[in-house]
Amino acid sequence: MSANTDRYETAVTRYFEAWNAGGQDTLAKAVAAAWAPDGRYTDPLADIRGHEQIAATITAAHEQFPGFAFRLLGPVDGHHDTARFGWELVSEADGSAPVAGFDVIVLDGEGRIRSVYGFLDRVPA
Repeated sequence: MSANTDRYETAVTRYFEAWNAGGQDTLAKAVAAAWAPDGRYTDPLADIRGHEQIAATITAAHEQFPGFAFRLLGPVDGHHDTARFGWELVSEADGSAPVAGFDVIVLDGEGRIRSVYGFLDRVPA
């Protein structure tokens, strides 16, 4: 594994730690570790910037899907400060995954996320 590949894996690991964080303090720390201060998150449902808005969006996802966790789906692929990966939202109770998507992240020089471009591949009816 090259240093660059490791950089992308680390960024994606921090990304999922933020999306799966429980409690406001843990979430705030996880978002700060994963995203640059002016980091941006964009998907079909949101276009937000900054740690507070990102944490609020993650909290809303947990309220909409209690008992679910975000999981990496397949390998992380990256080049030139940009990485892509698939994910799914999995029920901890029965293993079902009603939501799945594909994200592209752009990193800053410190390996934190500057931007996320999210795509939803599977959503509940």
